[in-house]
Amino acid sequence: MDINKNSDARKILLHIYDMLYAEFGHRCWWPAETPFEVIIGAILTQNTAWRNVEEAIRNLKKNNLLSPEMLFKSSLKKIAGLIIPSGYYNLKAKRIKNFLDYFFERYDGKIEKMSQQKTNKLRGELLNVNGIGRETADSILLYALHRPVFVVDAYTKRIFSRHGLIDEKDSYEDVRTFFTRNLPPKVDLYNEYHALIVCLGRLFCKKTPRCRDCLMSNIT
Repeated sequence: MDINKNSDARKILLHIYDMLYAEFGHRCWWPAETPFEVIIGAILTQNTAWRNVEEAIRNLKKNNLLSPEMLFKSSLKKIAGLIIPSGYYNLKAKRIKNFLDYFFERYDGKIEKMSQQKTNKLRGELLNVNGIGRETADSILLYALHRPVFVVDAYTKRIFSRHGLIDEKDSYEDVRTFFTRNLPPKVDLYNEYHALIVCLGRLFCKKTPRCRDCLMSNIT
């Protein structure tokens, strides 16, 4: 299926959004006290459940390390020890350090300065940081920097391919383009939509789906 030739895509996507919002309500996502906490959480959440990320974040907070300056000064070993609950802690500690090296070299460790950069330029920079993939980069842009960038995750591809709106073989960029071309470029909409998709995926559209109970069973 050519996802960019579906003339009804906008109507369908907005209908799905309205239906999910009516069912699940406002999701209050991403839970964090600062944009920097969102960024670190986005790195830590790779290949793990959010509850594990929350524990790792609490460890960093208890040690007063959840600030750019303090984390930048910390050793790789110390960071790794504190983020053990998130899994792959040595690898993720390196990825955090890679991000911090970029963040301080390019923006002096200041979110305010980073926020002045144009979205496409900033996305390209983030993708050049070792360990920052597309989903992580887009999560940083949407949730930490409030840019209208749609985040695609495994739930997104699973749900929308099962309903024939995209192809399961479509690339990350194809799926992202499908959403951004057919939805208004609004940060709040992208934020809520992604959170609602995750909620639906966790409850119903699992690897073994609960289609009979799912509110999207007759959507397409």
